This record gives sequence, C-alpha cells and structure tokens, in this order.
Amino acid sequence: MTALDLLESLNLLDENEHIEAKRASEAGKSILETICAFANEPGLGGGWLLLGAVREDQALFPSYEVEGIDQPEKLGAEIATQCRSTFNQPVRVEISSETIHGKTVLVVHVPEAQPQDKPIFFKAQGLPKGALRRISSTDQHCTDDDLAVFYQGRQTESFDSTLVADATMADLQPEAIADYRQSRAEANPDAEELRWSDEDLLQSLGCIRRNPQGPNPEAWQPTVAGLMLFGKPLALRRCFPMMRVDYIRVPGREWVPHPDRRFDTIDLRDPLLRLVRRAQAAILDDLPKGFALEEGDLQRRDTPAIPLRVIREALVNALMHRSYRSHSPVQIIRYANRLEIRNPGFSLKSHDYLGEPGSQLRNPKIAAALYDTRLAETKGSGIRVMRESMEQAGLTPPLFESDRGNDQFVARYFFHHFLGAEDIAWLAQFKDLHLSEDEAKALIVVREAGALNNSTYRELTKVDSLTASQALRRLRDAGLLAQKGRGSATYYVPTERLVDNGLSNKAEALSSNPEPLSSESDGLSSNPPALSSNPEPPPSIPSGKFDEALRSQLLDGISGTLAAKVGALGQRHPPQEVRDVVVALCQLRAWRADELSTVLRRNPEVVRQNYLRPLMRAGRLTMTNPQEPNDPQQAYRSVG
Repeated sequence: MTALDLLESLNLLDENEHIEAKRASEAGKSILETICAFANEPGLGGGWLLLGAVREDQALFPSYEVEGIDQPEKLGAEIATQCRSTFNQPVRVEISSETIHGKTVLVVHVPEAQPQDKPIFFKAQGLPKGALRRISSTDQHCTDDDLAVFYQGRQTESFDSTLVADATMADLQPEAIADYRQSRAEANPDAEELRWSDEDLLQSLGCIRRNPQGPNPEAWQPTVAGLMLFGKPLALRRCFPMMRVDYIRVPGREWVPHPDRRFDTIDLRDPLLRLVRRAQAAILDDLPKGFALEEGDLQRRDTPAIPLRVIREALVNALMHRSYRSHSPVQIIRYANRLEIRNPGFSLKSHDYLGEPGSQLRNPKIAAALYDTRLAETKGSGIRVMRESMEQAGLTPPLFESDRGNDQFVARYFFHHFLGAEDIAWLAQFKDLHLSEDEAKALIVVREAGALNNSTYRELTKVDSLTASQALRRLRDAGLLAQKGRGSATYYVPTERLVDNGLSNKAEALSSNPEPLSSESDGLSSNPPALSSNPEPPPSIPSGKFDEALRSQLLDGISGTLAAKVGALGQRHPPQEVRDVVVALCQLRAWRADELSTVLRRNPEVVRQNYLRPLMRAGRLTMTNPQEPNDPQQAYRSVG
C-alpha cells in the first residue's frame, strides 16, 4: 500500500487491526510495540505503519493529517536497527519514504512472523510481558494464555486430534457410534468403513489414539474429536464442562440490560450429531411459522420464518468451526425479530472471502465426520447456501461478524422479509436524498438491528471496506445515522431523524401508496447527487455548526437558572464548571453523550474524555446500562 492509500484508509476507517499512524520523531517504544504486535498476531498477515501522520481531534469528525518527518532516512535506519537487535528474533520490516503534500512520511510494512518464530518479544522484558498482540486497533501485552496460542500454533496436528488426558474408551457412547453408522449408511450405503469394527472405525476417523506416555501405552484413548462426536453426556460434562449449546429466548429486540427482565434458556449437551438435531428442534419449536395450502393439497404446510436448510447449515457451521480450546458455550439467541448464533473462535477465513469456494478448517477430524454424514460441506459452500436460501425466501440477507478481539463469530438471521411493500413505503420518505440501492438496504437493516458497522455493510452489499465507509459516512452526513466509537470499533446507530421520520410514521407511509423504488428510478439512483463522495450537509445542520434546532428542543423545559448556565458556557470555560453543569443536567434526566455534545456545543469525544469519564471516576455520574458500556443508547445520570 502507498502512503496515500494508507492515509485514505485512516480517514475512512480510522486506525484498525491492519493500520496504525504515528507522529514518530524517533524509533521509540511505541513504534516497536506496534511492530511486535503486527508480527505476532496469528492469521493477521502483518500490518502497516504510516509515520509522520497525526490525528486531528478538534473537528466534529476527527481526521488524519500529514505532519511530515524531518529526517526520514535517519528514522528509517533506526527502526531497521532496532528491529534487528531489540527482539528475540530479527523482524525484517520493509521501509519506504514517500511525499504527500510536500511533506515526507515513512511507510513501514511489518510481515507476520512464521509460527515457529512466535512469540516475538522484547529481549529486555522477557515473557510474557515482553510480547504483544494486535487486538482491534490496540497493542496489548500478552498473558500466559496468549503464549499458549503461539506455542500451539507451532504444532502440525489440529487441536481436535489431541488426546483428552483423563478420558477412556468407557467414555464413548455405543449409541452415538450406531447413530453415526446409520447416518453414514444413509449418505453412502456402500461406504467401506461400515463393515469395520467400532475400534477400527473410530481409529480411521481420528477419534481414538494410543498414548505412548500413558500408563498403558497399548490402550486406545479418545481424542477431542472422539469425545465431541461420540462422548457420553457425563464424560462431556466432566472433561469439557462449557462445551454445550445454550438456547436463549430474549423478549424484544435487545439483550437483557438488567436482571429484572428474565429470559428463558435451555442447555443442550450431547454428541455432535445428536446435538445438531436437538438444537434444530429447539429452534423450530420456537420460531414463528407461516403456512401454505398448495392447490390440490388437503392439508396446509407450515413453514418456519427461517428456511430449515439455513437453520441446519448455521448450526453445523457453529459446531464444526467453533474453537474447542475456548471454554465457552455456543449461544443461540432468539430475539423478537431475529435469530443470533454466537460461537467461540473467529473465522480463520477472511471476512471478505466468506462464501467463496474453499474452507480453512479449525477442526478437520470433526469436519470430516460431519461431511461423511452429509451434515456439512468442506468446500466452503455453507455460507453461500445460507445466503441463497434466505434470498429465495425473500428474507433479509444473513449477516456474519468475525471478531478477532473477542475470539468470536456471530451470525444473524432476520425474520424480516426484505424490501417488501412495507419497506418500499418506509424508504419513500427519504426519496429526496436519492438513496442508492445499497444505502436503502443498509437503512432497512439498521432499523431492524439497531446498529450497523463496516463489516455488516460489506456483508450486505458485497463492496470493499473503503466503499462501505464512504457510504456509511454519507448516510451519517445526511443525518440518518450517528457515528459511535472509533477505529475498527466504529459503528452507526439510527438518528432521531431516522426514527422520527421513519419508524413512528411507518403506518402513514404504508397508506400513502408511494412509487416503487428501483435501481433505475429517481428514488434509488446509482449515482445520487445528494449523497456524493463530497456530500454537503443537510439544511438542518449547517456546515461546521451544531444543530441549534435540536439543541433548543433538548433544552426545552430546563429551569431558567440552569439554562442560563448552559448558555454562558464558552469554548474555553474551565472544565470543572462545565462538569458541574453536566451533573446538574443529569439530575433532571439521563442524557446520552451525543445529546450533551449538542447542548454543550462540544465534540462528542471531548465530552466523553473531559467530562463524562472524570465524573464517573469521581462517582458523580453513572451509566444507565453499566452491563453494556457500548450500548448505542447508553445514557448517564447523576448519582444521589
């Protein structure tokens, strides 16, 4: 990547797991820590540093600007020398100098180290503290668990083929083996292994091995795959107490924010083939259903809100690709408008290539057994099948999120029929914005899910990261989405304009019989003038100013004394006096950070850093939803 490419990515995506910007006047510890983290992070493929660029935080929406480097050759030589001598293994970085706007910057590419060379660490600090990992847009010191990941990465065998220390052949369930034989016979009656003994069958599947270091070197012992596929429930609970599936029924569209709102849950623990069937039955029993009566039929046919094939593929994917190193259950969460499946273990396959041919298997032994019974595909077609099935059913496309930082994969399946008459009517209210078809899809999804990020937009529209960021920022500048977070943690939520003009008026829109929207119509222009790559702000928010109409609305009803204090606040007012005003406001009601930003006429990040966080540390403010600090609707109220 060139320096211009990196600068454009930073301004669109902010710092993320692949890119870091630094002012950099010398080869200091901060640069070396980032190099160490890029070299160590498994599966990241390395990363890029842009040296000589700074983040300007005073604007409403921060951006990166080129500051330049006075002695680029000297700095480059220092970095190369430090990378050769500071770490336990030399890190061979690629350094080039480029000019942007007449100023010189350095581009540093850090390759990912080979598995046998990890962990890379500072010799002076040793392990584990001297090693770092790249988690989201941060460099984090390693723990003993992180070191275990590095050391296991050196192994040539997969985790599911390793022996379970305290398991024996008595822990395997004959009924589960018979179940596999029956499923295999249904898939291929002539399969050779059906004629083998159970011991030979298990050995061929990689489910049992001899342990030369064990008390009885000649005895067979179950592997992780063997116990997962054929283990007795008692053995599964003893050896892997958290390896289960939790089916959770949540009222409404959001996770339970406090313990007073109860939810129903079912814990499922069984060998994998039976577990897939039990989890599928639990989902089907609970999903809303429609019915159809075909011509000539005497009985109606019930159909679940999500196609059966999608449900089966989703369950098999979760159980086949989950990380069995992680002691966490697979969670199936049934909301009012969607089904959400969360499994431990981020996708080994890049998000951009999900659905493309080819698989990267975390558990090849388990995958082979599921493939033999026709429950799973090993050609990477599961994601594509789910997308096509949801599209054929006229449903919102499934959304997939791979989170490296939390080591988790999330799949969301909506019950909502996509771009039907109701959606077209709702979107017609924004016809004056000349939304593209992709932007219209994004608004539908953010209405249903309550939030949207770059990866979700890419999943929905099949565009690259930069195009997705540009589109999301256009919707933000049009006043329909509000930007939250920063870096790779950036996400967008509906604004009051979107909610007020859309959700609350849906019934009126349905009765207005609007013109249909298409990619060729004025309503869905493929090159919209109002949402161009250099968009002008909407009339209600003049460029460089806060929305004074919204500010007046927020201050409506506040007492004269407090209103006068708010009105007297200037940009250079002492922070402590501003904090006292914030506390006084939060005594009246709970306020979101964006609301306080508008009222105080200050950057949202300034409000968080200079007022909200110090007041929470001092015990004067508290969150309304402390269990979910990143809740898009998080608000703050006064204590006492």
